[in-house]
Amino acid sequence: MGSVKQFQVTFDCAEPERVARFWCEVLGYVVPPPPEGFASWEEYDRSLPPERQGAAFVCNDPNGVGPRLYFQRVPEGKVVKNRVHLCVRAATGLVGDERLATLEAECARLIALGATRERLLVADGVNESCIVMQDIEGNEFCLD
Repeated sequence: MGSVKQFQVTFDCAEPERVARFWCEVLGYVVPPPPEGFASWEEYDRSLPPERQGAAFVCNDPNGVGPRLYFQRVPEGKVVKNRVHLCVRAATGLVGDERLATLEAECARLIALGATRERLLVADGVNESCIVMQDIEGNEFCLD
């Protein structure tokens, strides 16, 4: 029996390319090259049937270490809290004021990209501080 070595995280969303490009900026991910025979993703997208145009988009970790992110268009909007969310590890190993300053600086960068700040969860003796945020379509994530 083998073990899983790689996985993909899939986002349901209204605008796959827009959300994918947001997460590329957040994580330093890249859009892979278009399929062979196409000069761009736009050209590839135009070759699809109308109902499939703009239906999905992908971004990858340029180092090949992190998971592939896949964004797929769905007809319904987000209604309730995510059951799974990403934790963006911006302050790993930092504590106290240094951690908070690092989190606040990264929070400001992400807000400039279109994210929304929800709330600061202050260190409680068990867990370190983190900031709960939402991406450009309202998906929750933690800035940790």
